[in-house]
Amino acid sequence: MAHVLGLPGNIQALLFDLDGVLTQTAKVHAAAWKQTFDEFLRQRAQDSDSGFVPFDEVADYDEYVDGKPREDGVRSFLSSRGIELPEGASNDPPQAQTVHGVGNNKNERVLKLIHDHGVEPYEGSVRYVRAARDAGLPRAVVSSSANCRDVLKAAGIDDLFETIVDGVVAERDQLRGKPAPDTFLAGAKALGVEPSSAAVFEDALAGVEAGHAGHFGFVVGVDRVGQGDALKTHGADIVVDDLAELLEQ
Repeated sequence: MAHVLGLPGNIQALLFDLDGVLTQTAKVHAAAWKQTFDEFLRQRAQDSDSGFVPFDEVADYDEYVDGKPREDGVRSFLSSRGIELPEGASNDPPQAQTVHGVGNNKNERVLKLIHDHGVEPYEGSVRYVRAARDAGLPRAVVSSSANCRDVLKAAGIDDLFETIVDGVVAERDQLRGKPAPDTFLAGAKALGVEPSSAAVFEDALAGVEAGHAGHFGFVVGVDRVGQGDALKTHGADIVVDDLAELLEQ
């Protein structure tokens, strides 16, 4: 039944990223990263008597943090500014000047934003996932977020998926984060299919790169911010603005 979903006929299972694909939380994450990094960079500029260059919640977010595990995002962005911090520990307080401290600062901010403003799913994505369910294709959510289950519940769509591979699972099973394909491979395994028979749905450059690296049967890039060409360059087989477009093909 894959053809009714705009997919090649050999596709037997679907693997969905969360933020930016299923839920309108990518912009929430971008805002939380900006608050966190701008505070960090402003203080560092004051301490060193240098210029403050703020975090760009479009360019910097897409290039360095989108789709990656939280600590990888911290390292990646700070490295782009020539900054290196000690790793610290997972329970570091948000004010700690460590990779984990900065990551925990961001997590507190994103949870507050979600609490204050709620979570909205993309209606086109909900339609698409329900169509996939009705077609009998198994479905998984594959996200680097440790808050994935809470976000799915808040959006009211947690009952649409058979399995979830999130940041908690990745840490437990020592899976590398995107752009490595490990979490998507784990999702395919959990659904009982080979990667070549599974489709990946991603809005992040690191995510489509992971789908391509894992030799998945089809990689769908979801362009919410005008980066369609970059999604194709990083490995998307097709790019759509909304998953509902696939139902019309």
